[in-house]
Amino acid sequence: MKRYIYIITDRNRNNLHVGLCADLLKTLDFYKQMPTLFFDSAQQLSRLVYFEEINSEEQAMERFKYVSTFTRPQKEKMIRAVNKEWIDLTIGLNLENNMRQRPQMRPALSSVRRSAVTF
Repeated sequence: MKRYIYIITDRNRNNLHVGLCADLLKTLDFYKQMPTLFFDSAQQLSRLVYFEEINSEEQAMERFKYVSTFTRPQKEKMIRAVNKEWIDLTIGLNLENNMRQRPQMRPALSSVRRSAVTF
C-alpha cells in the first residue's frame, strides 16, 4: 500500500510541517477544512511544497522519522531540490486526479457495442 510523506507550509513559509498519510488528497482536504488546527488563521498550513510516494508502509515510517529530525535548513534544501519556487503542488495533484477519473457523460464502450449488435 502506498504512503506519502509530505511537507506543508503556510503562505509566508514560517512553518514547515512534516506528515505521513495514505491518501494525500484527503489529507490536504482535511487541512483546508480545519485551517486553525495547528496554528492561528494567519499561519494556516495550506501549501503542499514537497511530497514523496513510498510503496512500503515500513519504509515510509522510517523515512518519516528521518525527515522529521531534519532542521529547517535541511528541509528547505530538500524542498528547493524539487520545488525551487515553493509553488503549491496541490493544484497539479487535483488536475492529475481529475484527468484519471472517467467522464460520467460518455457511455461505456460495451453498451454501445451491444446496441449496435441488436439492430
